[in-house]
Amino acid sequence: MTPLPLVIDASQLAPNLDEPSLLILDLSKPETYRQGHIPHALNVDPALLLCGTAPVPNKLPSREQLSALFSSLGLTPERHVVVYDDQMGALAGRMVWTLHCVGHSRVSFLNGQLQAWTQAGQVLENGENLASASQFEAIIDRSLVADVEHILAHLGDADLRIWDARTEAEYRGEKIVNAQKGGHIPGARWFEWTDSLISPPSDTRLRPDAELLATLRARGIRPEHQVITHCQTHRRSGLTYVVARHLGFEQVRCYDGSWFEWGNRDDTPTES
Repeated sequence: MTPLPLVIDASQLAPNLDEPSLLILDLSKPETYRQGHIPHALNVDPALLLCGTAPVPNKLPSREQLSALFSSLGLTPERHVVVYDDQMGALAGRMVWTLHCVGHSRVSFLNGQLQAWTQAGQVLENGENLASASQFEAIIDRSLVADVEHILAHLGDADLRIWDARTEAEYRGEKIVNAQKGGHIPGARWFEWTDSLISPPSDTRLRPDAELLATLRARGIRPEHQVITHCQTHRRSGLTYVVARHLGFEQVRCYDGSWFEWGNRDDTPTES
C-alpha cells in the first residue's frame, strides 16, 4: 500500500479499502455505525480512550488499558490505521494522539469524517465487523503528554504556547463547565476547535493549510513554538492536535487533564 499522510480525503482512502494491512476505526455512536459505515471499519467505544478513574477520568489510559484496547482491535506495527467519527473530528483526533502516544505513527485522519465520505459518493456497508485480536504491548511516550506540573514549570517559557480549543465564553470565564473556577491558563491563546473547519456542521473538512497557518499566527501560535493544546476534557483538542501536526508543528503536547482538572484545583492560576 502506498504510504498515506496524516490527513487524507475520501479519494485517497477508497482505492485502499481492500488492503489487508489497513485498519479502519470508526469512533461514531453505535447507532450511526449501524446505519452505515465505511467498509471493513470497526466501531470503537470512545470511552476506551479515557482512563475512567477519579479524580480526572478523561486522562490517557494506563499502559495496561491501552495494550488491551489495541490488542482487541488487532493492531500490529505494520498496520496502517485510518480513523473517523461523527463528532467533526474530535474523537478521531483523540485516537490519533493516543496512537502516537503508544508509538504508532502509521495513522491517518479522514478529512471531513463520515460525512465527507458520503458526500463524495463513496459506498457504505451495514452490519458489524469484528476484529482479529493481536498482541500489542503499549509503551507510552510521555513527551506527547502535558500534566499540571509540566505546565506550571514552563508557563514562563518564551517559546511555549498554550492553545485553548474551548469556546470563547469558556476561555473568558463567562461559562464554567464542571469546574470550580472559570477562565483560562495564564497566557493561553484562544482558537476554538471548530474554527479549524470549513463550515461546520455542513462541511467538516479542515480549512486550507495556508488559512489555518495565517489564523494561528495571528493568535501568536507558530510552528516553531512548543505547543500544549487542551479543552475541557481533551475531546475537542483531539482535533487541534491533528491540525497542529498536519501543519508541521513538531513540538505538540496535549494536556489530557484539561480544564476539568485545572479548573478544579486550588493550586492552578487562572486568567479571565
